[in-house]
Amino acid sequence: MIGLGNYGFTAPAARKIDAYDVPEGVDIRGRFDEEFAKILTKDALQFVADLQREFRNHINYAMGCRKEAKRRYNEGALPGFDPATRYIREGQWTCAPVPPAVADRRVEITGPVERKMIINALNSGAKVFMADFEDALSPSWENLMRGQINLKDAVDGTITFHDRARNRVYKLNDQIAKLFVRPRGWHLPEAHILIDGEPATGSLVDFGLYFYHNYAIFRKTQGEGFGPFFYLPKMEHSREAKIWNCVFERAEKMAGIEKGSIRATVLIETLPAVFQMDEILYELRDHSVGLNCGRWDYIFSYVKTFQGHPDRLLPDRVQVGMTQHFMKSYSDLLIRTCHRRGVHAMGGMAAQIPIRDDPAANEAAFDLVRKDKLREVKAGHDGTWAAHPGLIQACMEVFTNNMGNAPNQIQTVKREDAANLTEEDLLQRPRGVRTMEGLRLNTRVGIQYLAAWLTGAGSVPLYNLMEDAATAEISRVQNWQWLKYGVELDGDGLGVRVNGDLFGRVVEEEMARIEREVGKDKFRKGMYKEAGKIFTRQCTAPTLDDFLTLDAYNHIVVHHPKGLSKL
Repeated sequence: MIGLGNYGFTAPAARKIDAYDVPEGVDIRGRFDEEFAKILTKDALQFVADLQREFRNHINYAMGCRKEAKRRYNEGALPGFDPATRYIREGQWTCAPVPPAVADRRVEITGPVERKMIINALNSGAKVFMADFEDALSPSWENLMRGQINLKDAVDGTITFHDRARNRVYKLNDQIAKLFVRPRGWHLPEAHILIDGEPATGSLVDFGLYFYHNYAIFRKTQGEGFGPFFYLPKMEHSREAKIWNCVFERAEKMAGIEKGSIRATVLIETLPAVFQMDEILYELRDHSVGLNCGRWDYIFSYVKTFQGHPDRLLPDRVQVGMTQHFMKSYSDLLIRTCHRRGVHAMGGMAAQIPIRDDPAANEAAFDLVRKDKLREVKAGHDGTWAAHPGLIQACMEVFTNNMGNAPNQIQTVKREDAANLTEEDLLQRPRGVRTMEGLRLNTRVGIQYLAAWLTGAGSVPLYNLMEDAATAEISRVQNWQWLKYGVELDGDGLGVRVNGDLFGRVVEEEMARIEREVGKDKFRKGMYKEAGKIFTRQCTAPTLDDFLTLDAYNHIVVHHPKGLSKL
C-alpha cells in the first residue's frame, strides 16, 4: 500500500464547503464535485468498501507472492508450468458457453474513458470497445471520476459531446460496439479514497463504481441478459484470477443476478501468466470469455522477469515482434488453450495510426496492419485489437475474408500442434541487434509519454504509433537492462558500451530534440523536464522499479482538505 506521507494537501484559492456522503470508514480526499457525487453515492461507496474489506488480505497475499516469485527469478530461476496443477491442464473441462451478445469479437478498439473517445469508439464499426481505466488512462482524480460519469452516460445511451473548436456535436449511432471495461491492475492503489485509513485498491474502485451504477441497464441494452463485460489486466498467477472470480460472485449476489452473468477476458501480458493460462481460465470458468495476447506488456514483462539474467538481453524494441519464436509460441499456445476450453483467443494491438500528410507512409502502415492481422486470423485468433478508428475497416476486412460468416474460430481451429510447445519455446531468447538509435528511441518515447501522462493523457500518438503505458514500459526497462549490463551496441554504435555517461548524453540530446519537435513554448509549459528526471532516475536505478506509473503516480495525486471544493 502507498502511505499518505507521499502526498501533500493542495488547498484551493476559493473555498466552498461541501462534502460527499460517505459510509463509515470511508474518506474521500479528492476534490468535491456535484457531478462526481452522483457516482460517489453512499451506497456505491459501501459496495466498494465491502469488496475492499472482504478481499484486501487476499490481494495483499497475492502481491506478496509476486515479490517472492521475483526474488526467485532474480536468483536465477525460470518461470514454468506448475506440476501441482497438471491435472487442470490435462483435464477435459470447458468454460461456460460464450454469451450470444459477444460471440462475434473479430475487431475490438481500445482507448481511455474520455468522453469523445467513448463516442467515437462505440461508433467506429468495431464489434467491441474496451474502455480503459488502466494503461491508456492517466489515473488522476478528474480522469477517473469523469470516466465513470462518461461510462454511465454511454450505458444509458445519453452520452453526447460538444466539440466547441469544431462546432460539432458527437452522439451515439443506432448500432454501437459492445462495451467492455478494463479496471486497473491489482497492484495499483487509489490514493484519493481511503477505506479504514488505507488507500483503496484501484481495481475494486473502478470495477465497483462501474458495476454498481450500470449492471441493470447494461444487461438490458447491451448484454442480452448477460454482463457487464470486463477485461482483466496484469495478472501473474491463477490465484489472482480466483480473487476476481470471488469479486464477481460477490457482485452478482449483491445485484441479485444469476451466477455467471458477469463475463471477462484476461490479458495474458506477463511472462509468468503464460504458464498459467489453463489455471486462470479454470478459476474464471463460469465468468470467462477468453484470453488476449497483450503483447506489448508481455515484452515488458520478459525484461522485468529476467532483470537478473544478463544472458537474456532484448534487441531493439522494434525488432521484438510476433515472429520472434517466444512470441509466436505464446500466441499459438493461447489459441489452443482458449479453443480447447470453449472461449475466445484474442489477438494483439495494432498500434499504427493513420498518417494523413504522407500517403505513401500511410499505405505502408496499413500494409503492416493487414499483414499482422492476416497472421493472427490464419493462426486461429477470433479477433484482434486496434488503437484507432481509422484501422477498423482494414482489420475487419482481413478477419471477415478469412472467417466468413462465422462469428469466431473456437470450434474450427483447435491448434493441436501447439500441444507440443515446451517451456523452452516460451522462453527462447529473442534475436536481433542493439543499436544507438534503439537507445535514443526508447529515451525519446519514454520521456514524451511520461510528460503527457503527468498532464493527464494516458494514450499518446508519437512517431505514427499510439503509445500507452505498456510501450513506454518497454522503453524504460530496456534502457535499464542495457545500462545495468553495459551492453555493447551494434551498427553505428559498434564498440560503444552503454554506461551512465553515454546515457546522460543521450538524454540531454533527446531532450533537445523533443524541444525542437514540440516547440519551445509547448516544451516550457509542459512537464518534459520533470518527465526527463523521473525517466532518467528509473532507468539508472540500482533496482528496477516494478512499474513506471506506480512511481509517477505520486506526482498526480492531489489531496484536498475534507469538504473543500475547487471553484
